[in-house]
Amino acid sequence: MKLTRLLSAAALGLVLATPAFADDINFAVIGPMTGQLATIGDQFKQGAQAAADAINAAGGVGGRQIKLSIEDDQCDPKQAVSVANRVIANGVMFVDGHACSGSSIPASAVYAESGALMMSPASSNPVLTDDAAAKGWPTIMRLYTRDDAQGNFIGPWIAEKYKRKNVVVLHDKSAYGQGIADAVKATMNKGGLTEVLYEGINAGEKDYAALVTKLKDLKADVVYFGGYHPEAGLILRQSAEQNLKFQMIMPDSIATPEFWQVAGPAGEGTMFVFPSDPQSKPEAKEAIEKIKAGGFVPEGFTLFSYAVIQAFAQGIERAGSDDPAKVAEALKNGEPIKTVVGEVTFDEKGDLKNASYDINQWHDGKYAPIQQ
Repeated sequence: MKLTRLLSAAALGLVLATPAFADDINFAVIGPMTGQLATIGDQFKQGAQAAADAINAAGGVGGRQIKLSIEDDQCDPKQAVSVANRVIANGVMFVDGHACSGSSIPASAVYAESGALMMSPASSNPVLTDDAAAKGWPTIMRLYTRDDAQGNFIGPWIAEKYKRKNVVVLHDKSAYGQGIADAVKATMNKGGLTEVLYEGINAGEKDYAALVTKLKDLKADVVYFGGYHPEAGLILRQSAEQNLKFQMIMPDSIATPEFWQVAGPAGEGTMFVFPSDPQSKPEAKEAIEKIKAGGFVPEGFTLFSYAVIQAFAQGIERAGSDDPAKVAEALKNGEPIKTVVGEVTFDEKGDLKNASYDINQWHDGKYAPIQQ
């Protein structure tokens, strides 16, 4: 009996001496898993799961296995805050998300106040990290590009290429859509081209006939639209029905097959800006093959979500800790993080350094970069 008690005590001591670092580590993946933008949520989920599987198969993070929880915010600000609070209540301190800037910005306050590390693979509005830096929130980051950087890239190009054309700038009134439209408008104007119309539309509508009539009256040659694929596809399709042709240019939100499903042939020639093709990176080859083998094409934000999980894993190992603040500090130390989208480094705000872009064009249901 005495020996048994001694052994039990020794075993208990061993358990108590085992650090929490030996447990599995939980990451949350948060995006629009349902609703009109569910394709983006699916990209997040597929990318994150593929990364977790690859890291776990290679031994995990310091011997720990990654476990993912998938959460749906429907790209709704109130839902995003509710989900953020639930995730924190469940003890998850690393968040791969959110997608829409309008969700990421309010949710970021929840993570910052609890000390969790949030890294968005898609939200591009500068407010996300600018406000976090101003408020002293070190654990709000993004592994994606900013609207102002994208505006600096495409705005001058539009001003030069279409300098004698009637250019319209539209947005969907969201933090993402209006943010990128404003950034493009500012740099386009600086380049000497003034739009003939700047206007917000109501997202979710099914009838844009009044807008199409307005575009016809203005003899629009080019429409830059800050928004998402459902509205873009409808505007193009309804314009084609009224025999109105113009060059539509968009940000990264239409890097999904669903754009073509909505627009159909009316989407032919539509251009959009996207970070330099992540699928062309040699670092992505193995991951792409495995994701495709599972029946999913890693378009859009898939590889950026994958890269967020990689960044979390390398940050934890680099910091020698799963304290989110220490991990964020380790990720910002100037040493590159190796990911499927290439080596990345972060600035003091938690933004990517040295982002580069392609102009892509849709043709016959597919898109590819064009020569600029």
